[in-house]
Amino acid sequence: MSQDSWNTALYEQNHAFVWQYGESLLNLLAPQAGERIIDLGCGTGQLTAKIAESGAFVQGIDSSLSMISTAKTNYPHLDFAAADARNFQGEVPLDAVFSNAVLHWIKQPDAVINCVEKALKPGGRFVAEFGGQGNVGAIVRALLSVLSEIGFSEPESLNPWYFPSIGEYAGLLEKQGFEVGYAVLFDRPTLLEGGSAGMVNWIEMFAGGFLSGLSDEVRSRAILAVAERLQPTLYQDAGWTADYRRLRVVAVKKSPLLI
Repeated sequence: MSQDSWNTALYEQNHAFVWQYGESLLNLLAPQAGERIIDLGCGTGQLTAKIAESGAFVQGIDSSLSMISTAKTNYPHLDFAAADARNFQGEVPLDAVFSNAVLHWIKQPDAVINCVEKALKPGGRFVAEFGGQGNVGAIVRALLSVLSEIGFSEPESLNPWYFPSIGEYAGLLEKQGFEVGYAVLFDRPTLLEGGSAGMVNWIEMFAGGFLSGLSDEVRSRAILAVAERLQPTLYQDAGWTADYRRLRVVAVKKSPLLI
């Protein structure tokens, strides 16, 4: 998703689960007063503010200018800046980098990990949750099927997401000087807000990368076709559930070997 294509009003109104589920990730971060922390991919700032409540010095960064603008409005007393996760740096060595529901948007994980490693002090920690292997698998299959029927010869190339396994991502971290102390991949079925329109709203907000280049009319028809295809499995009791699978990791930057 391009950096300025987020509708922050709809994001906050219909997709609050993004940061609400992320609150439990803060227990793994365990921020302490006086620590210096970056919230990588801070969105509209809710979890940045939670981190700040600990007394830590936290900066929220996001590639989306609209997200940063809304975050600054929501929390004018906190520090927010536009920055790319593949090319950022802290002003001083950091105690921690925190990231929730962001890294699956970036298909260059090595670049992100490299930046995180450089930003952290030795012994600093990287705490992240994002979409893992199999995340929204049913939704992706329905999207690919509908796009294929529309006439796309290689709809897989439109997939905007990176959903790694534990082994793949832990390996990337270890190659760049991290010790992985915790990693878990788990199912997290997520009830979508908006009642009967929940899936359409979700696709509009998060799956736009699959639908780029389509006319408004074809796009709308495609989204409705995807929702219709998913209804037997993901719609019940007048509500939609997205088939989320999340990967959580805690990794520590190794200290240089003492000789």
